[in-house]
Amino acid sequence: MRGQGRMRRLVDLLIFDLDGTLVDSRLDLAASVNHALRGMGLAPLSVETVAGFVGDGVQVLLTRALTAARGVADEAEVETGLQVFREHYATHLLDATRAYPGVPEALQALGHKAMAIATNKPRAYALAILEGLGLHHHFRLVVGGDSTPHRKPHPAQAEAILSALGLSPASALVVGDSPQDVAMARAVGCGACAVTYGLRSREELAAAAPDFLLDDLRDLPPRIR
Repeated sequence: MRGQGRMRRLVDLLIFDLDGTLVDSRLDLAASVNHALRGMGLAPLSVETVAGFVGDGVQVLLTRALTAARGVADEAEVETGLQVFREHYATHLLDATRAYPGVPEALQALGHKAMAIATNKPRAYALAILEGLGLHHHFRLVVGGDSTPHRKPHPAQAEAILSALGLSPASALVVGDSPQDVAMARAVGCGACAVTYGLRSREELAAAAPDFLLDDLRDLPPRIR
């Protein structure tokens, strides 16, 4: 179902992904990944290549990047790259990262709803970005990749949010830009909305079968009640 249809159920809670959904962090992530690669004597990767590796946490990101750059990534090398990445990213995560067009307006319009973040990014990074961009006050909870034993697409993050807020899955909508977000929503019994302007293609998102797709987050407020 495309963005022109209408949702037919009440939504009390919106669970948002961060990277690719609320913020465009590709340039800063790529810069920190390439900083780590250069430190190991490897050639940098394109922003598009690194963006394609985002979504499953920083360890997976570095593993994929090292594999792409060298052809193989052993555990010790990943740990070395991860330490360099973390040190660099912690001080550069707001160099170029910005909210996507329409995101501040959409969040403002949704202020009467409970909202939370479920991201595979470490929670400290997520908080720093939200605070730095002036978006943190919209969210009751921020759950990161290190906040629960399992990352998306496992339902643990959504379950933690629902439990903390005392809400049922049927009352919640997950909004993300990846199949992992849709899979988490399905696993816990929430609705699923996928945005097409993020890090994954429309075709990949459509194949994940969300309840609906949005090309602009400002189209979300009219879709829920």
